[in-house]
Amino acid sequence: MARRSRTQPLRIAIDTGGTFTDCVWVERGRIRMLKVFSTPDDPSRAIAEALEKIGSRDSLILLHGTTVGTNTLLQRKGARVALLTTAGFEDVIEIGRQARPKLYDFFFDRVEPLVAADLRFGVDERVSSDGEVLREPSAVALRDLKEKVLTKKPEAIAISLLFSFVNPENETLVAAALRDLGVPLSISHEILPEFREYERANTIVVNAYLQPVMQRYLESLEVRVRAWIGHPQGLKPASFKRVGGMAEAMPSRNTERGNRDASARIFVMQSSGGITALGSAVREPVRTVLSGPAGGVVGALAMARRSGCERIISFDMGGTSTDVALVDREIRGGNQAEIAGLPVGVPMLDIHTVGAGGGSIARFDAAGALRVGPESAGADPGPICYGRGTQPTVTDANLILGRLQPHCFLGGDFTLDLERTRRVVSAWLKQQRSKLSLEQFAAGIIRVVNATMEKAIRVVSIERGYDPREYVLLAFGGAGGLHACELAASLHIPRVIVPARPGALSAFGILVSDVVKDYSRTVLLRTLDELPLRRLNDEFSKLRRKAEQEFLTEGWKRSIRYQLSVDVRYRGQGHELNVPFTDKLIAGFRREHERRYGYCYPAREIELVTLRLRAIVRSPQPSLSRSRVSPAQSSGDREWRSVFFAGKKIRTAIYDRNSLQPGRKYSGPAIITEYSATTVVPPRAKFWLDRDGNMFIQT
Repeated sequence: MARRSRTQPLRIAIDTGGTFTDCVWVERGRIRMLKVFSTPDDPSRAIAEALEKIGSRDSLILLHGTTVGTNTLLQRKGARVALLTTAGFEDVIEIGRQARPKLYDFFFDRVEPLVAADLRFGVDERVSSDGEVLREPSAVALRDLKEKVLTKKPEAIAISLLFSFVNPENETLVAAALRDLGVPLSISHEILPEFREYERANTIVVNAYLQPVMQRYLESLEVRVRAWIGHPQGLKPASFKRVGGMAEAMPSRNTERGNRDASARIFVMQSSGGITALGSAVREPVRTVLSGPAGGVVGALAMARRSGCERIISFDMGGTSTDVALVDREIRGGNQAEIAGLPVGVPMLDIHTVGAGGGSIARFDAAGALRVGPESAGADPGPICYGRGTQPTVTDANLILGRLQPHCFLGGDFTLDLERTRRVVSAWLKQQRSKLSLEQFAAGIIRVVNATMEKAIRVVSIERGYDPREYVLLAFGGAGGLHACELAASLHIPRVIVPARPGALSAFGILVSDVVKDYSRTVLLRTLDELPLRRLNDEFSKLRRKAEQEFLTEGWKRSIRYQLSVDVRYRGQGHELNVPFTDKLIAGFRREHERRYGYCYPAREIELVTLRLRAIVRSPQPSLSRSRVSPAQSSGDREWRSVFFAGKKIRTAIYDRNSLQPGRKYSGPAIITEYSATTVVPPRAKFWLDRDGNMFIQT
């Protein structure tokens, strides 16, 4: 049971993955963790199970990374959405851009828009590009529009009018006319006041598509947390309030620092790498679609810095997918991404994801070639070795090769069924008429999945002008340590770090994340060598005031730190570079353009396109003690097993990670087991623990 001071609420970070739900909290300066199987049908059930195992029922701060938004988009199980846009632009989300994902594929099926044609409505209005209202929608037209929308019975409404980012007057009128329909409204000038109507409209549609789903999920989570803490009135500081048919979390003005009467507060991780209040997540769920992977990058950098490293490639291999990101001293994000084939224009960390995880299913294609993923066995039925699966997976392959130890999984709480795995996979190979032995087949699975992940690492490094040999590969996730050394060898990365508690590093990243809000506005200003500082400062001041008001509404009393930047391009270009806002911005843009593309135009006019402001409130950081190993633990006791490396069975040392002594060097081949993950160290490699418990491997 978790113990702490009665005056301090328990802060628990929970990251819901495809196979496991990971929980991390700090107890007496030590990080504690728990893994439970995920429940894809209702992720809040796994969270409730985890809370029951943790045991404390006092004040609670729950920090949550969720895959609900991502899964809803991938599975197309969101709300029935109506889109309202300027008349004549109803089909923008279907026309899209000229770019084709597969240029020479005549049979390529494009991604269908989330809003059907009969649910798109044109508004008779017009605003010029400089913000002048040319035509205002009449009261009669708005009344007729409302009746048309009502007959279609939408579950959510997206409103995205042309040039509303310059002047939102008409968009405000349309929203006011529809507010009493009792469905949530997603309004473009409130969520994304930027140009490019295709990306903006799609972002607003995605937000509307997710709103009712996220609302139901967070309400379910609230009910389960309420039941756990035994509080009949529910969550005082973040209880739901119905606003226009949607449940909105209304936080108390008391913060977790000062409110001792609060039973619980819930915060949600955003794709940008910061947490946000429950109400913000309900209003703008589009900002949470990559919340789990974002926590992993934040946690990876936090752990790497404790060990003196700031240039890392984070490698997060979980049950269903692998997420990789390159961090060069600081985490960088982007403002345009594609999720499930749909453009999303909100800030997200620069993470590349591939469908390769421990649960990825192996198969032979029509030509007899071995394929692995992207389909995954997930948590249900899971790999064959979990006891219910029937199709071979990456986890099963690692077990057959001896890299996973059956009785060391989850600290011995769960035993992998090796006998069943060998029996079912053998029968499957016979059914496929394959002549491969079990070990040959398993080794083939590992080679194929490694090739997929190696390509992902190349995307974020070599293809963007970074040499991976200059970075450290920081491997985490339940399966990251199993594959990290082979990937590092393939890419000539000299050093691997497997951090302490690697299977729950994403949850740890959520635990240490700050509260973050992002604001933007397109201005489209041109200049040659002198910044329009007065105009820029005025616009940033407006964004600051908006941030201050929102933080005040949510009850945050701590000081706000601001990061200001501008999207800049040369006149005539179609894409921008994001540059920090200083009085040397123009020179900074030209240097960045030179670094990125190899050239710049010193005498060419530039455009200041979009202003961006990030507002940050520091979260309380846990005080962590150094790793301590008792003499009994550090005795160096090990077992010996036969493990396959490069097709050969080699006598290999099996260590419990808790028995390794910090500072002492060990030699491979070795298997290091622990509660949340297993690490494979190949022959001739050296490894050791530092004072923080992070494992370094010299490949």
